[in-house]
Amino acid sequence: MKKLYDELAYKVSKMVTEKYSTSFSLGILALKPSIRPSIYAIYGYVRLADEIVDSFHDYDKAVLLERFKNETWNALEEGISLNPILQSFQETVRKFAIDKVLIEKFLHSMEMDLQQLDYNSDLYKEYILGSAEVVGLMCLQVFAEGNKEVFENLKPYAMKLGSAFQKVNFLRDLKDDFDVLGRTYFPNIDMKIFNNKIKRQIENEIEEEFKEALIGIKKLPPSAKFGVYLAYKYYFSLFKKIKNTPADKIMNQRIRIPNGQKLSLAMSSYVQYRMSIL
Repeated sequence: MKKLYDELAYKVSKMVTEKYSTSFSLGILALKPSIRPSIYAIYGYVRLADEIVDSFHDYDKAVLLERFKNETWNALEEGISLNPILQSFQETVRKFAIDKVLIEKFLHSMEMDLQQLDYNSDLYKEYILGSAEVVGLMCLQVFAEGNKEVFENLKPYAMKLGSAFQKVNFLRDLKDDFDVLGRTYFPNIDMKIFNNKIKRQIENEIEEEFKEALIGIKKLPPSAKFGVYLAYKYYFSLFKKIKNTPADKIMNQRIRIPNGQKLSLAMSSYVQYRMSIL
């Protein structure tokens, strides 16, 4: 009967993914069916932690995050959790031997979000590593399906892709992060004088990471290649829209890609994929 509970747990993680991210949901649909549930599980887990530090303003976030951490380690030790999202996550961690150090680094970055930090270059790199790069590595362990050589060869590219995605998020969410959460992730930047020159410097860094990440995407196993490529195309499309938006508008509105445009992008991306990557 536990099989029913496991199915429910993965379904909840899938629902979380679909509720919070159209882009990742469509990308996951392009993966091999057998690995989709595990990627839903990873997304559901990191999304839940993100919600604690970003959204639950009327509650004690530190207490909630500490409880979430303890429940994570208990689930991994016991092989069971009554929280469906943690249940599907711990099953995925066990199935694909995901390194627990990656989970530790992720949770550490979530703890950093509870503090009003002045991000210098070192703290910025530390946060990016834990909040994004290690998530890319968790997913890569699923994509590699136990092939250590594939994992090691693609590791730097997965980290670059995670980093690029996160930095695009930072630019997209610049206004809310600063005005609502009081955060400024980009190091050595005074948000009161955020201008096009500063914005271009950040964009140049992101563009280089996208270029490097694409090299790795082309080397992914067929089971994961198009799904990751599609997520890449969504984020690169958002990045281009941000690049074409002046700095003063970035500070006053959240840039989005409409869902209808995402579907159109999915179809055009498939044609490009067939022509240039296979």
